[in-house]
Amino acid sequence: MSLDRLKERLDQIASRVPVVRGRGEEATKQALVLPMLDALGYDIWNPVEVCPEYDADFATRKGSQKERVDLAVLVDGAPRIFLEVKSIDTA
Repeated sequence: MSLDRLKERLDQIASRVPVVRGRGEEATKQALVLPMLDALGYDIWNPVEVCPEYDADFATRKGSQKERVDLAVLVDGAPRIFLEVKSIDTA
């Protein structure tokens, strides 16, 4: 993808910000975060590449459960990017 096309996609995603405000974390993930990962070339529909609710073995545990991050981007099967999504309204 050319840089001009990437900029167009990111501008399109950014234009959704006013609509997403006040709609919570899931709307932020669906309308902003996942499309941004897609624009960057990640296959958001492939859980081997963009894995939701990824067990974060580096995080502290809650009781006997592992902490999870909202999304992990895996490259060659190894996690490279961890995302904890919050509502766009969260400071």
